[in-house]
Amino acid sequence: MTIGRRTLLTAGTAAAVVAMTQACRPTTSRVTSSDRDTVLNLYSSRHYDTDQSLYEGFRQATGIQVKVVEAEADQLIERIKNEGQNSPADLFMTVDAGRLWRAEQEGLFQPMASNRLTQAIPANLRHPQGLWFGLTKRARVIMYNKSVVKPADLSTYEDLANPKWRGRILVRSSTNVYNQSLVGSLIAAHGTAATETWVRGLVANFARDPEGGDIDQIKAVAAGLGDIAIANTYYLARLLKSPQPENRQVAQTIGVFFPNQGDRGTHINISGAGVVKTAPHPQAALQFLEYLVSPTAQRIFAQGNNEYPVVAGVALDSVVAGFGTFKADPLNAAVFGRNNPEALRITDRAGWT
Repeated sequence: MTIGRRTLLTAGTAAAVVAMTQACRPTTSRVTSSDRDTVLNLYSSRHYDTDQSLYEGFRQATGIQVKVVEAEADQLIERIKNEGQNSPADLFMTVDAGRLWRAEQEGLFQPMASNRLTQAIPANLRHPQGLWFGLTKRARVIMYNKSVVKPADLSTYEDLANPKWRGRILVRSSTNVYNQSLVGSLIAAHGTAATETWVRGLVANFARDPEGGDIDQIKAVAAGLGDIAIANTYYLARLLKSPQPENRQVAQTIGVFFPNQGDRGTHINISGAGVVKTAPHPQAALQFLEYLVSPTAQRIFAQGNNEYPVVAGVALDSVVAGFGTFKADPLNAAVFGRNNPEALRITDRAGWT
């Protein structure tokens, strides 16, 4: 999405949902016997079949049915705005802090207080005033062709502007919100001027004009169209677990490198949600958020969509764990989300199309 420019669930997992709902039944002191709801209206831009198991697990734990409206994040934001006070939306869920920031700027969220959420979710992965909460983590890393690039050749995001990478880097468009948030994190680390210099150096090193999504960049590296790519780890995990042998073969040629381990750490984005300001069922929405940070739900996020859990102690998917451990940038997601508009202006000026 853009701003003003362009716009497997396994049987084992299902069984775990049923078996563990009693242990993970969400509670909140704000819900009384007189205001319990039987329905929750969720507007979500997460298009993952495995999320259905989250909805079913919540229904079994609470008796509340989750009704889902799915669309792109910007479309859902506009829909909630247009529906106004009559909107049925209780909860807006999306990927990337930049999109949560956009919804926040439109005044769509109400602050929510929950000890369970603040204890489960690290402070840098939730809004300081409780407007939204991170539910999963996504690492945006450097991926490389193992037959051409050695890990010792790699170091930081900043080094990607080094002329040694001329004609070797693949990345999707700057209109993609993931890239805007990455640039937003660099703005926080170095300021606007230095970040623009970095973007110009990065653009000079592109192997081709940006096209396609993260999986396209990974496949292009495997095909020799470039040597390294910037991409989210869960896309590579998806290829490694693909039922199609050709996808697994592509993925096996690719290595994962976590940048900036000697300083601030690798850029981490989030998938998250906030309670809509006009929510007809705000208590049900809060209960659902609390359910989503339960061990059961966090395991479904991790195993079902190859994401990193926000809750400490929840096991990673085995394929994702195989990428290795890393130091994560502790920058609050609200900061780089807020920097997205400036990031897009910088990439426009620098020619990152």
